[in-house]
Amino acid sequence: MILGVPVSELLLLAALIIVAGFITGILAGLFGIGGGALIVPVLYEVFRVLGVPDEVRFQLCVGTSIAIIVPTNVLSYFTHRGKGAVMMDVVRAWAIPAVVGVAAGSVIAAFAPGAVLKLAFVLVASVIAFKLLVGRDSWQIADDLPGPAGMTAYGVFVGLAASLMGISGGSVSNMILTLYGKPIHKAVATSAGLGVPITVAGTIGYILAGLPQQSLLPPLSLGFVSLIGFALMAPVSSLTAPYGARLAHRLSKRRLEIAFGCFLLVACIRFAVSLIE
Repeated sequence: MILGVPVSELLLLAALIIVAGFITGILAGLFGIGGGALIVPVLYEVFRVLGVPDEVRFQLCVGTSIAIIVPTNVLSYFTHRGKGAVMMDVVRAWAIPAVVGVAAGSVIAAFAPGAVLKLAFVLVASVIAFKLLVGRDSWQIADDLPGPAGMTAYGVFVGLAASLMGISGGSVSNMILTLYGKPIHKAVATSAGLGVPITVAGTIGYILAGLPQQSLLPPLSLGFVSLIGFALMAPVSSLTAPYGARLAHRLSKRRLEIAFGCFLLVACIRFAVSLIE
């Protein structure tokens, strides 16, 4: 027994985390996202078995997820940048506003119940999945991105959504960029770049937000970030991220959109079901 849990059960959960880390890395490189939609449900079951109280369990999952995908996003970004696909002007325009959005999301997560974070994921992900699966190239807001005010607003929104959902923001920024006529491959690569400041800021934000609840959190937790979960999943996902990034550049635009939409839809259904359980 470790922490009151049978060793065999902990080993099984550790194996699931490692497998999820492998898949997460591929998804991060393929779609320019961190895979938080996969990480959060797995960690939720792990922390349930460990007896983490309901009032802090989902926040711990989200914070740990964001921390885990930091190295994954960094590796994915450098792979995409090496192929010349990252729109650095967009990354620079959105980076600071996105960090502001992340800070706001961290504050909300510190005081709101877990259901609020789940609902945010379901609402945003369902819209994105719909657009990718049934949308057309003609569905565009404009031929080019807006001016400074519009870009700032979009940056804040991407950071806020990422912070509440436990993701790097790639799913949201991909939708925005494609609605403004940007090719899906460049949108994916740029989202990977933007995910770096978002996940770093999100990790810091969730650590600080969870410090007042430290007594309710499991051992080896730093605020709303589990160091155990990070240690098990982050290395695996980081190693596999470059393979996903290379695969992204071999797929056609439509196949990439369909694959991304299906991924988001499955994740959305998973969270919707958990809301009514």
